[in-house]
Amino acid sequence: MLILKQRTQSPATDSVALAYDERKRSRLKVKLASGSEAGIFLERGDHLRHGDRLAAEDGGAVVEILAAPEKLIEASADSPLLFARAAYHLGNRHVPVQIVPTAEGGKLCFQSDHVVAEMLQGLGCAVAASVAPFQPESGAYGAHGGHHHHGNEETAPDLHDPGHGPHRSVPKIHQFKPR
Repeated sequence: MLILKQRTQSPATDSVALAYDERKRSRLKVKLASGSEAGIFLERGDHLRHGDRLAAEDGGAVVEILAAPEKLIEASADSPLLFARAAYHLGNRHVPVQIVPTAEGGKLCFQSDHVVAEMLQGLGCAVAASVAPFQPESGAYGAHGGHHHHGNEETAPDLHDPGHGPHRSVPKIHQFKPR
């Protein structure tokens, strides 16, 4: 079995199609397009995106990650205000969303959930079921899409994701100081 741990830019020699929930897992056993079995071992919190490539430990293979088609709901709005309201309500519920541009402006795609679909219909959106690859937005700080760095790593500021970290945790009893 191939062991895949290292990201690479090398050309792919094989591929595997994974649903969004599978691409978020740090440990996963998969069957490649060639029929070979592989184990994916990533750092905790690291997510795979469509087009990412992983090199085998033995250097013999490079596997491209493909976003597999899955059941989705597509929501569209007839005005920018309704589109913004729909996006706000999805974000407020932490629903992973893919924004797809259209000739009319855009649509919001998310994993099939009839409760959320009914909420958006109640707001006035048109909703429809579809089956397509799902690649949601990674978020303002990129925390949900893996670690993508740009520019010079040594001079880049150390930006901390304010949505995750010790400052968002409830203080432990030993952290309180007597007055």
